Amino acid sequence: MGKKDLLKRKIDLFLIEWKNNPDHMPLIVKGARQIGKTESIRHFADNHYTHLVEINFILQKQYQDIFDDGFDVDTILKNISLKNPNLEFVPGETLIFFDELQACMNCATSLKSFRADGRFDVICSGSMMGINYHEIESNSVGNKEDYEMYSMDFEEFLWAKGYKPEQIEDLYQHMLTLTPFSHIEYDVMLENFREYMILGGMPAVVNSFVKKKNYSGTLKLQRQILLDYEEDITKYAGGLDQGKILSVYRRIPVFLGKDNKKFQISKVVSGARSREYVGTVEWLNNAAIINVCHCMLYPELPLKGNYNPDNYKIYFRDTGLLVASLDEEAQEDLRNNKNFNTYKGAIYENMVGDMLVKQGYSLFFYRNDKGTLEMDFFVRDANSLIPVEVKAGDGATTSLHHLVNDESYDEIKYGIKFGNKNIGFNGKFYTFPYFVAFLLKRFLKEKDNHS
Repeated sequence: MGKKDLLKRKIDLFLIEWKNNPDHMPLIVKGARQIGKTESIRHFADNHYTHLVEINFILQKQYQDIFDDGFDVDTILKNISLKNPNLEFVPGETLIFFDELQACMNCATSLKSFRADGRFDVICSGSMMGINYHEIESNSVGNKEDYEMYSMDFEEFLWAKGYKPEQIEDLYQHMLTLTPFSHIEYDVMLENFREYMILGGMPAVVNSFVKKKNYSGTLKLQRQILLDYEEDITKYAGGLDQGKILSVYRRIPVFLGKDNKKFQISKVVSGARSREYVGTVEWLNNAAIINVCHCMLYPELPLKGNYNPDNYKIYFRDTGLLVASLDEEAQEDLRNNKNFNTYKGAIYENMVGDMLVKQGYSLFFYRNDKGTLEMDFFVRDANSLIPVEVKAGDGATTSLHHLVNDESYDEIKYGIKFGNKNIGFNGKFYTFPYFVAFLLKRFLKEKDNHS
């Protein structure tokens, strides 16, 4: 197995736990293209099964009819064996891996039979761009488990660079005990974080950087992924207007470059109306290309249901792809000078938003009608609403002060500020450097138990 297949990923542990659960169901691993789904599943199979039967419904179209004679497991295996008599099906020792599930919807219907049969473990994988998930859901409800995979998060990036779990635990202990980092700790981790912002988490890009120890070739890889996404939009957008989806997709960097970063349909095409674009943003979100951040009606709990569906910001899922979509001058500035501040904080905001999503958070922001009160993100702990501010530098935090101090926001007890600043707590809000944002959920869960 090549070195490129051996990037350590968080799904690795999940797959082992899945296999060890005696009641495990067939698994569907979903996520954007080129984030490492197939490599991770193959790596898992190599280490935990005697036999792997892998079928890719796009590259091996001849297998798309294996379910035509019904969904009985023995019938399916017979049809597979007719096409390739060399495959071995040994009960208890074989993983059946159906890749590119979106190209064969009948496969989802078969999961009920595989679950009832129980002799073979089954994992399906597919690009969310091509998955009509409503159809898969209705075909396999109650007979599968889902796992959503993302591009590499910052912790996985640190693993790729050779950092050990105890070094990452040390970052967390600094947070938990509110102990500032030494100069060397801070500078080295900030440099790692800036590399990650430029590269993003696409495994091929990270792997190239780690092997060569420089950025050469990474922009070309990223731009190819951006082109592949465009090609997939035209291939998979179905009944939706592909031109509209493409125009929204291409304009994301433009909106992020504006001061309020709000997405406005009228700015995509002159005179366009929101209702004409219904579904385009949702499609890009379902395809795992973008993260959507909704504007709350008012800064209070609950988060879900308390937002305006027509007022939102759009971020790239992968910050490296956002950076790669910028013009040549911006590339030069970012890669050579590490100058991220010229882009009005959008790259930091995109990055922290992505880190929150990868921890399981939905994204919400707030901006009042006058524009006098604005907050980048909100999360919650067990009993309070928490404003999260992302600063490109170390500017004023008027909105954060206001939200934390004004008694009318009674569900807000404290705030979080991410910036280029060491760890601190002033009694009202915690200040953390960007590079520990991936640990926020754990910190919020454990901080009150820490004496």
